[in-house]
Amino acid sequence: MTTGSPWFRDTNEPEPEPIPADPYGVPSPYREPAPAAYPYPEQAAYPEPQQAQQPYQDPAQTYQQPPQTYGQPPQTYGQPAQTYREPEPEPVYEAPYAPAYDASPEAPRQDAPTPPYEPYEAPEAPRAPRPSRRRPSDDTAVLEAVEALPGPGTGTDTGTGSVPEPLPGPGRAERRRAAKGGSRGKSRRGGPTATPGGATAGTPGGPPGGAPPAAPLSRVEARRAARAAKDSVGVIASRAVGELFITFGVVMLLFVTYQLWWTNVLAGQETDRAKEQIEDTWANDDGAGDDSKPGAFEPGEGFAIMYIPKLDVVVPVAEGINKAKVLDKGMVGHYAEGSLKTAMPSDKQGNFAVAGHRNTHGEPFRYINRLQPGDPIVVETRTAYYTYEMASILPQTAPSNVSVIEPVPKGSGFTEPGRFITLTTCTPEFTSTYRMIVWGRLVEERPRSQGKPKALVG
Repeated sequence: MTTGSPWFRDTNEPEPEPIPADPYGVPSPYREPAPAAYPYPEQAAYPEPQQAQQPYQDPAQTYQQPPQTYGQPPQTYGQPAQTYREPEPEPVYEAPYAPAYDASPEAPRQDAPTPPYEPYEAPEAPRAPRPSRRRPSDDTAVLEAVEALPGPGTGTDTGTGSVPEPLPGPGRAERRRAAKGGSRGKSRRGGPTATPGGATAGTPGGPPGGAPPAAPLSRVEARRAARAAKDSVGVIASRAVGELFITFGVVMLLFVTYQLWWTNVLAGQETDRAKEQIEDTWANDDGAGDDSKPGAFEPGEGFAIMYIPKLDVVVPVAEGINKAKVLDKGMVGHYAEGSLKTAMPSDKQGNFAVAGHRNTHGEPFRYINRLQPGDPIVVETRTAYYTYEMASILPQTAPSNVSVIEPVPKGSGFTEPGRFITLTTCTPEFTSTYRMIVWGRLVEERPRSQGKPKALVG
């Protein structure tokens, strides 16, 4: 036998090492993990018997047919085992990088902002005006005429299905002003109304070369324009209240002007006439009358003229202190009624008391507070001049204090009877709350035939 045959070999020759099942030692991804030795605790107490040792296998047969594992296809010697690879992910689209302002490597990446989505809005198609059976008013006729004018969206269809572009024209505010001012420009005979574009309501388009015609108004906009043209109740009420306040202010201004200025003008005219009448009476009487008797003069009748040289006052003196007949006419009134009756200048003893306005109606006693002791006060009658010197003043007292006009007035400083004069007026100015009193003493009695006294001549 041939010794090189695999069936006949020398028994002294060492046995070759067995060839492993997987020569490359690469574990298969499909090979299941080995089960645990004892999945349950009770199996550990009773282990399974070991399997019998496998009989010897010829290396040649092992080489020709390697052992196979469950779930793995047979492999031949010299061919590497195939491993499972995960499928590569599909590429994702990324927008190109657009640096914002700063493209330096240190600056963070900023993507360009995406503009917001704006849906397309088709222009509103014009609506044909509906015929009205009622007779339209001026405002409705103007609005319908404005709606009939051509405007955006009234172009002809070209057949391509595209929406015509709106024509340039005035905005909503201009259209409202056109609707409001349309009725003003309409003729009373029903003529056309001029529009802001230079065209009339009956001739759309206007003259060539003029401004574009006004855009038509929808029905809702026309109603809003009509409501906006009307004034609300609040506006009407505010106007009425404002007119009342303005009227009241004008009336008050006129009243103040009348009191402070016009009454002085009227009083000046009255005093001038009263002085002329007194002088005419004296000239015609020739000194035959007697003015010292009680009741010689009627209430409101002038009988003397008072001079205050320091204040440049020349005012007639009338009988009584009636406001309407004497004081409001700019004259000085003599206390000669009832319990307030005082003496006359010609009396040999007593207090000649008079009253006059301090403000308005001639205001003859407005500045008597400026008199100083020794200042002259002259009273001219039909027969003589009586000169008094200012003695004292009482700045303020109650109107009910009638003791200031007694024959010997209290508070004047006079203690014995004599021939005195008392001037009374209201205080403070422009009020009648209190009274101001000025007293004087007679220092000279001069007949008129001897001429004027030194106080008037000097």
